[in-house]
Amino acid sequence: MLSRKQKHILLKFFSLFSIVRGYNILVIVLAQYLTSIYILAPDLPLRKVLFDPNLLCLVFASAAAIAGGYIINSFYDSEKDIINRPNKTKLDRIVSQQTKLSGYFILNLISVFFASYVSFRAVAFFSVYIFMIWFYSHKLKKYPFVGNLVAAILAVIPFFAVFIYYRNFNHVIFVHATFLFLLISMRELTKDLENITGDLLQNYRTIPVVYGEKTSKQMLTALSVITLVPIALLLTRYEIGYMYLYFIGSILALVLFNFMLWKSSKKLHYIILHTILKLIIVIGVFSIVLLNIDLVLSRVV
Repeated sequence: MLSRKQKHILLKFFSLFSIVRGYNILVIVLAQYLTSIYILAPDLPLRKVLFDPNLLCLVFASAAAIAGGYIINSFYDSEKDIINRPNKTKLDRIVSQQTKLSGYFILNLISVFFASYVSFRAVAFFSVYIFMIWFYSHKLKKYPFVGNLVAAILAVIPFFAVFIYYRNFNHVIFVHATFLFLLISMRELTKDLENITGDLLQNYRTIPVVYGEKTSKQMLTALSVITLVPIALLLTRYEIGYMYLYFIGSILALVLFNFMLWKSSKKLHYIILHTILKLIIVIGVFSIVLLNIDLVLSRVV
């Protein structure tokens, strides 16, 4: 049996894990490594990529900066989250606001520390990234269009850290990035629909609050149609191995998403739609290995 103190420590751990979205960070770390192995540096030996200290430091710097971003976002959204996510907020509030702020500054220092191992440019890159996350959480997320655009850009930026490191400027990388950017933009707008009650009460001028649910749904449908452009390019112009199965599945998932979207009217409906988009993104991370399933075996030696 755990003692009362041990239970409290365990609860604090789960609270911190919830605040920093530990599961999201694990997926991002995996995505950075798989992207490096299969897309950015496909000609390098597997061991050289996996055990590259510079890449490891860039991944750690990204993870720490993102974790810090989730903390500062939770700090500023604490009142809104009481309305939108009451159960999650109960867990998150086990950690005090002061502890959150301390953790935020520590994580940012850790991010810059790891970046300093790579280069001064990496330090500048992550310093700007950290500032932009704070500025988004403090100001920009309350405004329509700008908040959604910046949120999507901030979600993609960690991949550009490794992209710049490997200096791979192949067009296919930008097409993949465009597909991811559009999916994240859809996810952000769906989150706004999901959180419309709290946003309205806390005076967040999101797209659903300012322009209404119908306009938001029209925008989501338009974004899903635009998403077909990078999918079509990847299927017809580039060699993507068995990953074509993932993109065909994505098309079917987006058709289902739109069918459900126009029948949605409650918070639960938007949570389901949000989950569909998250699944498309997460499955996409694991599907990177389908670009060349023999690649790892051929590079082990």
